[in-house]
Amino acid sequence: MTDLSFDASKTRHGYGAIDIVVNYYTPEVVAEGRVPTDDTFRDKVRMQDDPRNGTTEEAYIQKMDRAGIERSLLIAMRCGDRRMQGSKEIPYEYIHAACQRYPHRYSGLAGINPLLGVAGLKELDRAVNEFGFVGAHLYPHWFGQAPDAAIYYPYYARCEELGIPIMMQVGHCLVYNKNFRLPSVGRPITLDRVAIDFPNLTIIGIHLGYPWVEEMISVCTKHDNVYMAGDAYAPKHWGANAVHYANTYGQDKFLFGTDWWVIDPERAVAEVDELGFRPTARRKIMRDNAMRIFNLPG
Repeated sequence: MTDLSFDASKTRHGYGAIDIVVNYYTPEVVAEGRVPTDDTFRDKVRMQDDPRNGTTEEAYIQKMDRAGIERSLLIAMRCGDRRMQGSKEIPYEYIHAACQRYPHRYSGLAGINPLLGVAGLKELDRAVNEFGFVGAHLYPHWFGQAPDAAIYYPYYARCEELGIPIMMQVGHCLVYNKNFRLPSVGRPITLDRVAIDFPNLTIIGIHLGYPWVEEMISVCTKHDNVYMAGDAYAPKHWGANAVHYANTYGQDKFLFGTDWWVIDPERAVAEVDELGFRPTARRKIMRDNAMRIFNLPG
């Protein structure tokens, strides 16, 4: 195995960033048909040709190095009911193996499929207790119900018991596959009830909550246990309200992510540096908040 350790002294700011939202799309995963998006979606987000065929673990770490990213959180994604056409998943074992090969660069996130019931809860236990995954990940729109629906509550309770955060896409969802359209069920305000019912559960609304960014900020402001992430949208498109929040009173509640393939990490970090963040705020949103919330090593 190639030594791909991180050298923070080579970065512009003297520390490495943490990318909390990274899709694990290797050539093998792509070849197995596990990617939920089609070429129409990839054209819409202006994806380059090379990533469409997958990126190896080593090549992605080299990309992380160029961007100044020390660690990426890889999603063992679960997109819908595995019995239904259009649904996809990446096994927990794939992510666990990648994290074992590069433990200083990768950590795992356990995708949630609430339709699996108790079996899914047992898999989540194994992901955390045996595989060392640092959080959970949920795509509500793939299951057609808002984040405050009862179907998710056993998983929220288990995450709270395990002491791990759960992130979920809030805001609208695009058309990932022209033959399989999903409803946008993730208004950020639906996290309000979840935060009340699970006050000890750390909840992260990813994808900015766009186009309801101010709504996402308001829920974060109301609840100590709700956070938001700037991912899936290039930082130059985060908007003035999100940037102001992350740079001032929300600097402890905002995290950095890319949602790779969607946003290239080199572009994302470069654009963050063009937004004029205060040094203390930048370090929090790019590193310290993730280190604390996910209890990361180092």
